[in-house]
Parts: sequence; structure tokens; C-alpha cells
Amino acid sequence: MSNFTLSIFGNKIFLEILNEIKLFSKYKTIYYQDLQLCVKESEKLNQLGIFFIDSSNKDSFNKNKNFPSIVVSTPKILKKISFDDLTDKLSLPFSILDLEKKIISLISKNEFKKNSLISLKDYIIDKNERKIKKNNLELQLSEKEINFLILFSTNNKPISKNSVLKNVWNYSDKTETHTVETHIHRLRKKIFQTFGDNNFIKNNNKGYYI
Repeated sequence: MSNFTLSIFGNKIFLEILNEIKLFSKYKTIYYQDLQLCVKESEKLNQLGIFFIDSSNKDSFNKNKNFPSIVVSTPKILKKISFDDLTDKLSLPFSILDLEKKIISLISKNEFKKNSLISLKDYIIDKNERKIKKNNLELQLSEKEINFLILFSTNNKPISKNSVLKNVWNYSDKTETHTVETHIHRLRKKIFQTFGDNNFIKNNNKGYYI
């Protein structure tokens, strides 16, 4: 957390004040004059953005990105801005201690969210939200489906039906059931309907694989 970078837009005097306060010395700070560049680099470098938004730039600001941020403005303007789960707000004037609390909270949320994401081929599995995502599309899954896909992400070789039953459903190896086949059929159908992928889960004589 101490190595986190704060990217600041819209108030250079605030940056100078921040750099003089011992409370914030554990963070690196970068100032941006360009709003879109600040958003772009904050997302790319996973920085925490602090945006001072006013009537001149409120229409250009659209916070719907995957990085933590705090929007600072008047109550009137804050009401007109949409927020996501990694965004917090501060009404002018504000307390430095309130700012510090929000920074710590957002960094913790961001770390939790990062730890919940798993790459699987061209997809991203979000354990926390129970979703699978690709590009701008996403699909809500059940807990069993998520656990099933996580099992694939930890194996480079085909997974046998018995292994799936044991690791996902906690069934014994000798259990006779069509649970796996039924769930795979449903999952394949859902993946195809959302992503157009007709070759998501494959199988051979050794088991299932992605």
C-alpha cells in the first residue's frame, strides 16, 4: 500500500500541499493537466486517481474504469456524476483525514478485486462477482460454475470427470451421476449465447479442457 501512486488532476496547489503533509509521504504523487491522460494512465498503471471536477470539465469526466479514484467537487456537481464500486467522492471543502480514510479504503477494495480475478484463455473470471468476462461482455455464473472454471485455470492438462466430481461437488470417485455432463452442457450453451464461442469446453478420452 505504501508504494501506491496517487494521480491528481485539476488542482496543482492541492498536490503541493499533499507533498508537504507527512501523513501522505508514503505515497508517490503525479500531477496531470490533461483529464483523459490522467484517466488513461491511472487505469493502465493501476494508480489511485484524485479528480478535482468543476463545471468546465464535468461533461468530459466519465468514471467507469477499473481503477480506484476519488472525485472532489461541489455537492451539486457530484450528484450528476455516475460512480462505480471503486469510486468515492468528497464534497468541497473536505477534511484531510477523511481523504486519507477514503484512500486506504479504496486501495484495500482494489487489492481485493485484483485478487478475485483469474485469467482463463481469453476470458477473465471474477470470483467475487461470480462472472466470466471477455472484452465488454460478461456472464453471470453460479457458484459451482465458477468453481468448475477455477479448476480449469489451475490445470494445464485435461481434467477427468472423477476429478471434477471430487473437487467441485465433493462426490466420491465411484459416484455414478450425470451431474458433470449436465452442467457442462448448460455452461457451453450460456457461453455460446453470450460470447458466440462454440468451442469453449472441449473433451477427449482423458477428460475436459479449455
